[in-house]
Amino acid sequence: MSIADNIHRIEKELAGTAARLVVVTKTHPVEKLEEAYAAGARRFGENRPQEMAAKHPQLPADVEWHLIGQLQTNKAKLVAPFVHTVQSIDSLKLLRELDKHAAAHGRVINGLLQFHIAREETKAGLTLAEAEEILASEDFRQLQNVRLTGVMGVATFTNDEAQLRQEFKQLGGYFAQLKAGFFADQPAFCEISMGMSGDYALAVAEGSTLVRVGSAIFGSRG
Repeated sequence: MSIADNIHRIEKELAGTAARLVVVTKTHPVEKLEEAYAAGARRFGENRPQEMAAKHPQLPADVEWHLIGQLQTNKAKLVAPFVHTVQSIDSLKLLRELDKHAAAHGRVINGLLQFHIAREETKAGLTLAEAEEILASEDFRQLQNVRLTGVMGVATFTNDEAQLRQEFKQLGGYFAQLKAGFFADQPAFCEISMGMSGDYALAVAEGSTLVRVGSAIFGSRG
């Protein structure tokens, strides 16, 4: 199936749910991003800030860029002029750096707190206690140009549906606790980014609002 066929199939599956599609375009050439754009895709997810910064000027201005890979603080300035959402917020230091560079460009950057939900040590992310410590800090309250809009997590790479559901439920629980404790009066805090090519249907069933799909659209990279 073509890139367009795959996007339309997934969009049809997501119709009537709370979930929207983020097309994961990392490592793919701009021509493939243009195909996805022509098929109606507007949210693109990249892993590396340098790659995203290189692709950004080659695509139309209405693309909503999501950084889904880890962002080192010294790379924040690369994406600050245009990134819509950084889905991988894992420290107060990164929030402060994004806030500084967003302010310099007169913009507000959205961010998702990334949680460690997988049974794999290699996956990054915060614990609930670490997130609560960030949100309760005076430093966080001072930020003007970064707006936290939800949470993100990467599930274990497994075919065990019960385990995946449990991990997605865990992330949904974290979202609910943070919403009640810190964002009850902020409608913008509404995103749960979970689910990828192999497990997005389960994630949507557990309340995902953003699914990050790459190989199910472009085919697996060789």
